[in-house]
Amino acid sequence: MKYIDAPDLQERMVEIVKTLEMEHIDLSRVKCLRSFGSSTKRTIARCHTMGKLMQKAMGVSAFYAIEFLERFERMSKVDQDKVIIHELMHIPKTFGGGFRQHDFVCEENIEVFHREYLKRKQKQDIFVSPEPKKFPFWKF
Repeated sequence: MKYIDAPDLQERMVEIVKTLEMEHIDLSRVKCLRSFGSSTKRTIARCHTMGKLMQKAMGVSAFYAIEFLERFERMSKVDQDKVIIHELMHIPKTFGGGFRQHDFVCEENIEVFHREYLKRKQKQDIFVSPEPKKFPFWKF
């Protein structure tokens, strides 16, 4: 396996986090990388972290890495955005090194987040002045 930094995906991830007001995500502690040479046929992206025991033993805080496999590059931009949202949804509100499981990170919720992202993105493109801050839609 080969891993390289993905600054373009990092920018897209930051834009999605800010647009959806995912305030629990510490952007300084999430890194996007591309990987090459995986033998998996179905995986598009993966979210990684270090377990709480290792964090404690090493005296470090949680850090998440989002890995984008070669299949990701062949997807449409819309589907890529949904994959980025999917991986971000795995990061729990505690940002403590755990994961939210697929009972929450499911197709239905990804679609809800993606629709909201598009709606907010469209408003950003239309309006120059920001709207007053509202309670984030995804805190349900």
